Amino acid sequence: MGKQRIKPNYRRRVLRLPDLDHCKLAVLNSFGSPASRRVYEYAIDQFIAWYCSEPRLAFNRIVVVRYRLYLESRHLAANTINQQLAAVRRLAHEAADSGLLSPELAAGISRVKGVKQLGFRSGNWWGSGISQNVVWYVVRT
Repeated sequence: MGKQRIKPNYRRRVLRLPDLDHCKLAVLNSFGSPASRRVYEYAIDQFIAWYCSEPRLAFNRIVVVRYRLYLESRHLAANTINQQLAAVRRLAHEAADSGLLSPELAAGISRVKGVKQLGFRSGNWWGSGISQNVVWYVVRT
């Protein structure tokens, strides 16, 4: 008879503040850029504040979808919402790596879709003189 494989027991579904802080530090230490570190720290702090304000939520895909709906209700830009969801996905991945969350839950969280971005960025690649000429040409025709 072969040896029976024991499946690891992931009992923590509700992550507490010390667990989240540990994962947050691990995520932030993975960045080299101070700007990326600052943006991710802000996004993770926002998520932790929301997560801890809700009563006893398990950290899973449904909670992250609810957080996305919360961000959409605040009428934030699509880029902002997607950036904050990327920070939450990274937090879940780090929690799974440290054994606080099952890999299946982390995979479910990583499958949460972001907000669809409508339109495109036009930028400001024209100078004021060229843009005035274009507007003048359009008005004349």
